[in-house]
Amino acid sequence: MRSDTVVRPAIDRWLPFGVAGVSAVVFLLAGRHLVDDAYVTLSYARNLALHGHWGLVEQGTANTATSPLHVFAIAAVTVVVRDALVGAGVVFVVCQVVLAMGLKRLAERTGIPCRFVPLAFAGLLVNPLLVSAVGLEVVPAAAGAVWVLVFAVERRPAALGFAAGALVLVRVDLVLVALVVFVVRPRFWEGIWQTTFAAFVAAVPWFAFSWFVLGSAVPDTVVFQQPTVPWLDFPAAALIAFLPVPLAVIVALVRRDEATRPFAVLAGAGIVHAVVVASPNPWSYAPAIVGATVFLAAWICLTPHRIPVMAAAGLVLAAAVGVYVAPGVPRRFAPITGNLAATDEYREIGTQLATLAKGRAVESPGEAGALAYACDCHLVGEFSDRGAVDPAITETKLRSNELGRALIEANFHHFDHGVAPTPPDLVLETTTHAPPPTALATWTIDSPRAGTQHLYLAPAR
Repeated sequence: MRSDTVVRPAIDRWLPFGVAGVSAVVFLLAGRHLVDDAYVTLSYARNLALHGHWGLVEQGTANTATSPLHVFAIAAVTVVVRDALVGAGVVFVVCQVVLAMGLKRLAERTGIPCRFVPLAFAGLLVNPLLVSAVGLEVVPAAAGAVWVLVFAVERRPAALGFAAGALVLVRVDLVLVALVVFVVRPRFWEGIWQTTFAAFVAAVPWFAFSWFVLGSAVPDTVVFQQPTVPWLDFPAAALIAFLPVPLAVIVALVRRDEATRPFAVLAGAGIVHAVVVASPNPWSYAPAIVGATVFLAAWICLTPHRIPVMAAAGLVLAAAVGVYVAPGVPRRFAPITGNLAATDEYREIGTQLATLAKGRAVESPGEAGALAYACDCHLVGEFSDRGAVDPAITETKLRSNELGRALIEANFHHFDHGVAPTPPDLVLETTTHAPPPTALATWTIDSPRAGTQHLYLAPAR
């Protein structure tokens, strides 16, 4: 106890600077292999910052940004630095510091030794799935979830409500995490009206604006077919990434400790979220991984078998680092990715596409984020064209039960179903065979997901 008392002031003093420095290095590395969804966020942020426009491309309004708060944060920095990628890096570093300070606050409130903070932070920082999700809303979500737990532990109902509202603005399905943390706390009904009011003040204005003005309260992606990332293509990375979840379940069942109870709640909230969402999109499981990792770090710091357990944790961390550096640094692809091409390939193609398109509408090949960001031209498709969303709404309603159809209809109550899809002048398509003779340009792309393919630009049929 005495040594911990001596060490804690030094950690308090240097923690923000150390976290910021390490996080900046991680972003410099991961920024070279951002997944395509991250560039959707960057395109929205750039358009908002530089043009005051909400959409993937400047030529049309859209509502496919899954994290409005993350877009706003990056856009705010982009207004100053004029580069959305740099803005994303600044937001990433700031969110990492906020996350670490939340972990420190939890350690102080629960009496966990101060080594918990660097251990939990390191576990999150090198996790293969979380590294692959740099540029997405995963880190803001982790920071928000931790601070929701902080305010729940401290019994601060208004602060808890604001944090929960902000967490929902990071991503709407994270309301599940906030609800579990809120309901599981002892005497959860105390301050319930303060919490509810504060949450509504934080979140409702945006969702009301989105519902009335943009045509859907929840982003249009709710009716899109979720992409499936081939997990078996990355067995080592996937195994290490998800290892904390079953370990946390086992530890929670075998050993119950009052000091780790809040952390177990966070892990449980993440697991509930994963079960309810049950998405093929790997980033949806980040809350479960974050909660489980934080819980295990707290348990490790209190277990009487700390030395062998710490050694085992060190091996897992080393294995995670090894998985990342094995192909060589800097990497071209994230440890877990569904991209059809490397980020540098997409950005080079997008730059050339801007010249080739000459203002004409180009149908995207599915992955539109990096192409839209580099091209800054008129790409059309579900992510950028409101007219292309209506068929997805109809199809989703046909697949849904009565409750699902009612929810879809309510969400799109103000959607303009009369908007027709924008007819493309050109189309981007992929093939494993020789491109057709009508192709205006051809690029060879490769990825762990699909191997080597040809991406070509041709007149629309």
